[in-house]
Amino acid sequence: MDNIETFIEKFIAAVDFQETVEIQPDTKLADLPEWDSLAALGVIVMFDMEYGKTITGEHLKQASTVQDLYQLLA
Repeated sequence: MDNIETFIEKFIAAVDFQETVEIQPDTKLADLPEWDSLAALGVIVMFDMEYGKTITGEHLKQASTVQDLYQLLA
């Protein structure tokens, strides 16, 4: 499994932010300027393609931080 720093790099690529965003494990998803349904879909695809793990919109609704998403890999 990737460490949190590598996960964050992949998360940033999956969301495809238009401007540089500083993201830490405790960054709240709701505070991200481009966190929307398209970003969520990118994260779902990332989990499938990068980690072979299926997550749903319900998983994303329950996650409030980037760390919460990372813990879905366990």
